[in-house]
Amino acid sequence: MSNPTKEIRVQPIENGTVIDHIKAGQALNVLKILGISGISNGVVSVLINAPGEFGNKDVVKIEGRELRIDEADRISLIAPSATINIIRDFDVLEKKKVEIPAHVAGVVKCINSNCISNSNEPVTSKFEVMNLESGIELRCDYCERVISENIAEHLL
Repeated sequence: MSNPTKEIRVQPIENGTVIDHIKAGQALNVLKILGISGISNGVVSVLINAPGEFGNKDVVKIEGRELRIDEADRISLIAPSATINIIRDFDVLEKKKVEIPAHVAGVVKCINSNCISNSNEPVTSKFEVMNLESGIELRCDYCERVISENIAEHLL
């Protein structure tokens, strides 16, 4: 009889990216950031609420794809503790924590409908990123409104 805690829940990938330590409940938002929908050519595995050392977490495995820096920056806004593992020939070639950028541009829509970044003017949204103990906060460079909750809902 097998021990259920020792079973492999998701098969290893040969080449690609594993995004681990995603805050529980954010895996689908990570897929949204990466533009992965139900129609995809590659294999994508998603674990939601998987038990981890520090509580439940989500994990996303993407076969045959490595992330760009701008994609990792976006993921850091909703999963600041995430790690990105580059896999080649079933081995971890590189493992690093996401880095939270000091500023982001063209990534998030301001919550202030009167903000110039939401007008018809050719203005790109820009935010200062604050990494606080309570979580990530984004302050609009134009109107100074702060987004501190549900950041994934405001991603462009």
